[in-house]
Amino acid sequence: MPRLGFTTEAEASGSRARAGRFMTLHGEVLTPIFMPVGTQATVKSQTVGDLRAAGSRVLLANTYHLLLRPGAEVFRKLGGIHRFMNWDGPVLTDSGGFQIFSLPRSRKMEEGGALFQSYVDGTMHSLSPESSIDMQKAIGSDIMMVLDQCVPSTVERPEALAAMELTHRWAQRSLDARGDSPQALFGIVQGACFEDLRRQSADVLTQMPFDGFAIGGLAVGETKSEREDMTAFTTQFLPKDRPRYLMGVGTPIDILEAVHRGVDMFDCILPSQIAQRGAAYTTHEGRLQLRRTQYKFAEEALDPNCGCHTCKNYSRAYLHHLHKTGETLGWTLLTSHNLTYYHRLVQQIRGAILQGTFETFYQEARVQLALTDNTQEGPSRALPSARPRLGDYEVHTAPGGFCQIRQLSSGETMHSVVAPTVEANALYVEQPKLAELFSQPGEPLVIWDVGLGAATNAMAVLRCYESIPTPARAVKMVSFERDLDPLRLALKHSGRFPHLYHRAPAALLRDGTWQSVHGPFVWELREGDFRELMEGAPPPDVILYDPFSFKTDSELWTPEIFASVFAQCAGKSTALYTYSASTAVRAALLSAGFYVASGQGTGPKAETTAAFTRFTEGLLGEAWLSRWQRSDARFPATIKEAARERFSSQILSHPQFSNLVDTSSQTRPQ
Repeated sequence: MPRLGFTTEAEASGSRARAGRFMTLHGEVLTPIFMPVGTQATVKSQTVGDLRAAGSRVLLANTYHLLLRPGAEVFRKLGGIHRFMNWDGPVLTDSGGFQIFSLPRSRKMEEGGALFQSYVDGTMHSLSPESSIDMQKAIGSDIMMVLDQCVPSTVERPEALAAMELTHRWAQRSLDARGDSPQALFGIVQGACFEDLRRQSADVLTQMPFDGFAIGGLAVGETKSEREDMTAFTTQFLPKDRPRYLMGVGTPIDILEAVHRGVDMFDCILPSQIAQRGAAYTTHEGRLQLRRTQYKFAEEALDPNCGCHTCKNYSRAYLHHLHKTGETLGWTLLTSHNLTYYHRLVQQIRGAILQGTFETFYQEARVQLALTDNTQEGPSRALPSARPRLGDYEVHTAPGGFCQIRQLSSGETMHSVVAPTVEANALYVEQPKLAELFSQPGEPLVIWDVGLGAATNAMAVLRCYESIPTPARAVKMVSFERDLDPLRLALKHSGRFPHLYHRAPAALLRDGTWQSVHGPFVWELREGDFRELMEGAPPPDVILYDPFSFKTDSELWTPEIFASVFAQCAGKSTALYTYSASTAVRAALLSAGFYVASGQGTGPKAETTAAFTRFTEGLLGEAWLSRWQRSDARFPATIKEAARERFSSQILSHPQFSNLVDTSSQTRPQ
């Protein structure tokens, strides 16, 4: 017998939407339900009291992260996650399968399970169906997930088939490992975007005694329409007496569409993630971006129709101020509001189903949920499902609805973590404080844009410059790129890339240079090998270092290339910013002479990297040095065995660590 006792209370006419309920070890759950993501036993920026006030009923935690820290023994000793985090409601734990999927260069998949490298200390760990269930038992979650092999939804059929069949074998092993535990266990349907595989997966898994079923392997590369079609196709093969869970989805409109297609449960990091970027969902105006200048003097509440603590006590002007000044209170207040919004939305959906008005609600909400303070024109014409291509690149639509450029040969996506413009502004405009630099009188400022790509970073810089009423200094931005097809492709489909709504990118491609009429801003293109082209370029003040990762552009992540960059700075006080936070990249920068610090996080990345030619405050210290000395990845790939001692000496003798290291013995003091 299923452990949750799911019952359907009502089904919508003309839709698969349904309202249901089930009972967990820590109380009853009413569906549809949205579950805030508390990856590491905490929802970012929120206390348990905040979560209860927002209406949270079920939280999601992650087995992979909790296995690495604090570990199973802590949960066993302290009596499970509920006591550990002081949460008395139900908890669902992800198995860790998606996190392993997201580490393609740090793990090895085998029949027995996955071998992966810890991001905490670099040690190797194994995760099998049995150990995943054992960890979830230690955590004490109400609902456990089987370990599955997640692959991109765009893979070829043989790879999707192999992953699906492995998931089925792991599913049975997970059930066996669960034994007589009272915790519920969900199976996960895989099969990428192949209907026959999805049906086969559902048929196999529904023959097993799972308490519910998740639809996995979506929101990992397919278009919005593909995800909706595959969700609708899959739910028809899942039993009506079990809850259905669409993993990692999504935006408010995504949730509405998935409920319409028969899904009951959802989780997503978006309420907190967009709050950190200053954005919030509202009842009648849609998604607002509070960093916009239009809110600087706005006295009204964020959402006059919302009764949350944020809306009752703070104005849009104050929230705008908190975001512009980088105060964490802004993140906290907006997250609290966004969670309240999400919970209210699923409650409204449930109410409409119970009252028999879902069809009308659905049609009206589809328009309302698509509004933003950028357009406020309702949903635009749906993008065609075909993916435009040029050379080795294609246009890819992310789960959030924004478009990116993906390289076909490597599978890598430009700005793959969050919306490209969001990441570009966070890492390469706000972090270097470009607005302040543009507003301060001084010598001409030189910016190197290494990895032009689809010009997302460069256009973020240009738009920042043009937002200054009267720029106080001249700027020369030099973009380096060896393959201009990504920009050509994006320009050809500029309707999907709003950051290109400007004359500059097309002029740059045509003429190799462009000058702003807003002020003395010159943008120059250097096409070819960056290693050769940097020589002769004006010494930079700021470097936006954003080539593809080591997998694709390995020659641009070596100690040798960073030493050349350092030399080109010609003694200037230069700052370099990059999305990578890898130990090897940081060590390579240090060996080249840079001072290195932790950079601003973006999306699920806790941190990135900032490097400087001169000493500054907030540099990496003893904790990082200790991790580096223990790490299996402390040497960049180009450092051969014979050169490792010399490389270690360069790091340990770096002035950044002068007060931490005994340079005479080249070891840390005991």
